[in-house]
Amino acid sequence: MARVTLPRILSNGGAHLAKSRELARTAADGATDVLHPLITITRGLRRLAAAGRRRWVETPTDRRSSLLFLAASVVLVVTLVPYGALLAAIALMAAAAWAGRDGANPEPTGPDESQTQRLRSLYEALVPCFSAAEDPEPLYAHGGAWDKAFPTYAFDGTGRISHLLIHYPAYFADGEPESRARVEHLLHAKAGRGREYRFDWDEEGNTLSVSVLPPLATDIAAQRFVTAPGETVLGFTDPAQVQRTLPLSFGEERRDVPPVVWRTGARSTEPHLLAVGEPGSGTTTLLRSIALQALQHGDVVIVDGAGSGDHACLTGRDGVLAVESGLSGALASLEWASQETERRLIAMNRARQAGHPAPDDTQRPLWLLLDRPTVLAHLAAADGGRDPQSLLQVPLRHGRAANVTVVVAEQFDHLDALGEAVLRHTRARVVLGPATAEQLQSVLGAPPPTTPTPDVPAGRGYARLGTAPVLRLQVPATPDPHDPDTPEPHRESVLALLPPHTTPADDLEKLAAADN
Repeated sequence: MARVTLPRILSNGGAHLAKSRELARTAADGATDVLHPLITITRGLRRLAAAGRRRWVETPTDRRSSLLFLAASVVLVVTLVPYGALLAAIALMAAAAWAGRDGANPEPTGPDESQTQRLRSLYEALVPCFSAAEDPEPLYAHGGAWDKAFPTYAFDGTGRISHLLIHYPAYFADGEPESRARVEHLLHAKAGRGREYRFDWDEEGNTLSVSVLPPLATDIAAQRFVTAPGETVLGFTDPAQVQRTLPLSFGEERRDVPPVVWRTGARSTEPHLLAVGEPGSGTTTLLRSIALQALQHGDVVIVDGAGSGDHACLTGRDGVLAVESGLSGALASLEWASQETERRLIAMNRARQAGHPAPDDTQRPLWLLLDRPTVLAHLAAADGGRDPQSLLQVPLRHGRAANVTVVVAEQFDHLDALGEAVLRHTRARVVLGPATAEQLQSVLGAPPPTTPTPDVPAGRGYARLGTAPVLRLQVPATPDPHDPDTPEPHRESVLALLPPHTTPADDLEKLAAADN
């Protein structure tokens, strides 16, 4: 079969197409070089128009008439001056060429139209708080310039404010809690509800920093914390509020988390603690976490006033002297603790007078953990018996010198039933769960620097150690391992921390006989 010769246009088509593309590219490059000045001027005119439009939008309504009058005056002067129109056109083209050159005028990085509207609305809402009729040059006025009051701002991915620095006039009463609370409530409502804000007032600089805080981690399980004797981890807080971190394990992952460390012992300024919260807020979980840490170096006496059995997992463990839920058992245990405190004080005093170190049996810490003691106080009042809280006076007053620590957990509804000694000597305070500003103020002695969120997970709250600042707190997950609803990983983590069971007395006698 004879071979058919292909047409010339088909056999050499690739070469012709490549040559055509090269000619088109060369022509385009030449046209770009020729029209480059026109392209630069056009880009500059577009940028100048966008800048003028932004300036017009940002100008307050009451000042736009003055701006129009100024623009009309400039046009009139240019028209009356000889060769004014020609000179104005030359100046405009020169400005456009300068603004349109590559890389000379980057795109604006300021807020867009929706973000500008948010900032303007927030500024207008703050005018009644930060303005005064006697101010000749008010920083805050209806229709004023918001960019002078808000020099720094940031937005999140949803377009809501995530950080804001606010300047306010010097005559604002920033030292009054009522004035601060009014501004904070307004900012919380206008900047977006459902988030937790932190307010940092700088009274010397007349500035207020508003930041949106990320939620605290709730997946921290109970584990051995790297702490020294006398240190107890109440929970975890924000990284900027403490100068220490602890290495924690999250399954196979490890990361450093900032803790809230409570120091007890002879050198502690807050030797006793009071935890308050609603049912299900996590106060019992906090007591269980404290007990597991205390058992590493000391002995524990637990009084479960509610009789819920949430501390039954500690019964019979090494170092757990008693777990009482009845009135008679609680009275006997607390009476022994009071006498033990007195015995330690006497022994330590005699040793100091003799010039000897304190006896070893006075150095081991003793912890008294009371969960809802007002329930037992009510039962004692009904029976005409003794209030168990009266037996806490000696451990509360002299516990620091005798290495005795008292921790009380109670609900808001029964705070008025707590004894005077408990309220006076528990200077370390914790509030868990949802609470009003008045409740937080009454328990902590100072308002928290953040706004509470509507949904509060278990173990979430605030802590204040003495006169220190109020800190956000998330208690590590320490559930009851006997609860069938406890997740298996958390159950295993708590069981791994429990001390072994105490050897029965019969076995001890057998071991002693075998040794003899």
